Amino acid sequence: MQVNSKSSAFILGVFIFLGLSTLGYFLATAAIDFKQYDRSVTVKGLSEREYPADIVIWPIEFALADNDLERLYRRIDDYTYKIKTFLESNTIKAQEISFSAPAITDKTAQQYGGGAAPQYRYSAVQTVTVYSNNIEATRSVMSKLSELGKQGIVFTGGGYQYQTEYIFTRLNDVKPEMIEEATRKAREVAEKFAKDSESTLGKIKQASQGQFSISSRDKNNPHIKRVRVVSTVQYYLSD
Repeated sequence: MQVNSKSSAFILGVFIFLGLSTLGYFLATAAIDFKQYDRSVTVKGLSEREYPADIVIWPIEFALADNDLERLYRRIDDYTYKIKTFLESNTIKAQEISFSAPAITDKTAQQYGGGAAPQYRYSAVQTVTVYSNNIEATRSVMSKLSELGKQGIVFTGGGYQYQTEYIFTRLNDVKPEMIEEATRKAREVAEKFAKDSESTLGKIKQASQGQFSISSRDKNNPHIKRVRVVSTVQYYLSD
């Protein structure tokens, strides 16, 4: 009986040893594989393109002064009509032109103390706005605005709110192609890194798309927009 018990115990011990050895081998292999699988490289891909703006917002501001309020309003209407006629004669459509309510200032109501009376009691500022998708035609008219100045219209518009604005609205149309380009460029960088490090590029571990930015190409060409996006991609590496 003792011989059989010892034999059984020996056999059991052998199986336990083999089992633990096999388990240890697989755990070690898994650890090595996991370590290799965890290796990665993070790269960025840039897509940058230029597109013409498709909408222009052009505020035309002029100023007037008079001592007679009724006459001032008539002059405002007259100047507004001249501007509208001028714009329409230069291919700007009537539906692309809008007018704000004139801002009238009574300078005597603002006068304090015993200062000298102003030369003109009333001053007015009126804005005519062009909202158009015909960028080239609008820019052409801008260069001719001095013709109205020769008729006595005093243009102002030095403030930030009166600057011409160009808008690019087709971002959704160009997004897919630009994202594809940024991702492709990121992979090219990753492949170069893998080659230089004598590694093999694997699947994507993680990816994130940066926000699209739209800016003017430069201050002299605000009607040309630069669209930019950066994609960040993390790839697995293996030996």
